[in-house]
Amino acid sequence: MTLSELVRLSLDEDVGPGDVTTESTVPAGVGGRARVYAKQDLVVCGHEAAAEVFRQLGAGWEVVAGDGARVGPNETVAYASGPLRALITGERVALNFLMRLSGIATHTASVVGASAGLRVLDTRKTTPLHRALEKQAVRCGGAHNHRHALYDGVLIKDNHVVAAGGVTNAVRGARSAAHHLLRIECEVESLDELAEALAAGADAILLDNMDDETLAAAIRINRAVTRSSGPAWLEASGNMTGERIARLQALLTSRGLALDAVSMGGLIHQSRWADLSMRVEPV
Repeated sequence: MTLSELVRLSLDEDVGPGDVTTESTVPAGVGGRARVYAKQDLVVCGHEAAAEVFRQLGAGWEVVAGDGARVGPNETVAYASGPLRALITGERVALNFLMRLSGIATHTASVVGASAGLRVLDTRKTTPLHRALEKQAVRCGGAHNHRHALYDGVLIKDNHVVAAGGVTNAVRGARSAAHHLLRIECEVESLDELAEALAAGADAILLDNMDDETLAAAIRINRAVTRSSGPAWLEASGNMTGERIARLQALLTSRGLALDAVSMGGLIHQSRWADLSMRVEPV
């Protein structure tokens, strides 16, 4: 679904056949300008969606603080201008996009700030049909995107392993089907599965729901592996928070160990909407 289609459906949901309140109280043909401003410290994200809302209603959008910018309370984020009816009718849908996406960006920035340089990734735990927007918000917050969808990366999960009859069968099956540019990543839940995935030739390993000491042991096992392709790329996931990532990174650094990345679905699903508002001014 394109952004234009998503916004059109969002407006259909909120406006339907017409904004009865605005059409009965605001004279037709009157122009206006509206200031969109933050009501808290936040990282901005969502301009493209907000602009599309007003574009479809016949109004314009002027960016003041761009996506990724940090702003504080009462700082201006953008101005909308055009027919006053359009500004008032589009206010809620535009702010919903901005508040949701800025919330993700703000939460992500806090996690990245605690990560001490460890690469932080999102996951596919996204709102249906909002994935591209939410992954953009993750980038605005300073983290990185994992695969976008099932079609652009191989990630063998626990259910694939069960269905294939084991880690080795799953990795070899994926390897035989993948082209030479596609990396094979396999999720493992134990050190035994890690050893099996390495022996089967996995390029990357997702260490799932392991405690800090088990993660440290997994890094040592991977570092000691002897194979022509060398050690695998290691990603830790499961029960990740900003606080845990900071603690884990400190532990690993103290032992001379390192992960390549951590992935955290909570960048999106644990975020809270940021608080923004809009005030119109007739002209």
